[in-house]
Amino acid sequence: MLFKKFAVIAAVATTLAFVGCSKKEDAAATDATAAASEAVAAASEATVAASEATVEAAAEVAAAASEVAAPASVAQ
Repeated sequence: MLFKKFAVIAAVATTLAFVGCSKKEDAAATDATAAASEAVAAASEATVAASEATVEAAAEVAAAASEVAAPASVAQ
């Protein structure tokens, strides 16, 4: 009879421990998914910023090239 009580208590403790670990794993997976989503959003923002910087730099290079080309064509 005493052995049965210990077996039941052990089974209940094991079940509770398993359920508790399962919930922690789900929370960790949710946290990882949220972190990945934030990383994707940050990468997207960085890509947009880099694209804008590239457009600005290209415009500046084109303006500088036309300034250099203008005096050269006048000299000829």
